[in-house]
Amino acid sequence: MPVTDITTDPENLTMTVTAEFAAPLERLWNAFTTPAQLERFWGPPGWPATFTSWDHSVGGRAIYTMHGPRGEKSTGSWEFLAISAPHSFEVMDTFADEQGNPLEGFPAMRMTFTFDATAEGSRMINTSYFTSTEALEQVVAMGAVEGTRMAMAQLDAVLQDLREYAQGKGTRVELLDDTHVRITRLVNGPRELVWRAHNEPDLIRGWMLGPDGWEMTECVVGTEVGAAFRNSWAPVGDTEGEAFGFEGEVLLFDAPRRAVTTERMQGMPTETLNDLNLYEENGATLITLLIEYPDKETRDMILATGMADGMESSYARLETTVLQNA
Repeated sequence: MPVTDITTDPENLTMTVTAEFAAPLERLWNAFTTPAQLERFWGPPGWPATFTSWDHSVGGRAIYTMHGPRGEKSTGSWEFLAISAPHSFEVMDTFADEQGNPLEGFPAMRMTFTFDATAEGSRMINTSYFTSTEALEQVVAMGAVEGTRMAMAQLDAVLQDLREYAQGKGTRVELLDDTHVRITRLVNGPRELVWRAHNEPDLIRGWMLGPDGWEMTECVVGTEVGAAFRNSWAPVGDTEGEAFGFEGEVLLFDAPRRAVTTERMQGMPTETLNDLNLYEENGATLITLLIEYPDKETRDMILATGMADGMESSYARLETTVLQNA
């Protein structure tokens, strides 16, 4: 995790975030001042941001909307007050409607971002200044501290070349908190084909096979909000085990970038929320699957089944499927 400290100071009405990165100062500056890169980390997992307006000049404004997994939206606006590249910039940050107009009843805050070179790379210090104790407490109560920590943890993937960050490292599982797990896997192929491999039955049957000795017996896809999906597997030949499957409902469908679904084992009540995101860079696609479990016990039980190993086998086949259809 790059965040080294988050401090709230009610006396001085500030919240300060310090984060260290193994990247040059100029690279860190570019990540915070390029909308396409900001969109990859400005917003905690499950709430990615889209910048719809960007004028990085003193007096200019940026407008962004974070999109929750169930269709929720939260929009903010930055007014740039000062810029001193590549070391600092200052904004007035407000909660806003989608046109950038401030929302009544929500606090505004002045934010400064400073960037410095270090022996290991670079450091970012972000200080938010509030107008009252109530405003500071309101933002903290909305989850700003943990949300910021989780958002900044996404920056390592942004600052590195995507292949350098993920190629050859297989399926990686990160425990973000008691109920959220992030799974990442790089596939050597374009995003469009990786998306099709997740949403076209003929392609799905070529890679989503589970462990050796099993076959996919049912594949019903959902490609619009409200649609249902259903996948089933059964053992083949002398393979031991009982048939099983998963089903759920599509909550968000944004081709070819993001799909959010509920998922539960057929015949069982326990449900997870699966948030799939695809990002392409130089012909390679990073698959990021954020899973929300109902509780820590369910999370640990499912991970203990060897889920990650099974997913790696499937993702390896997916990569072959993608290359064959390129």
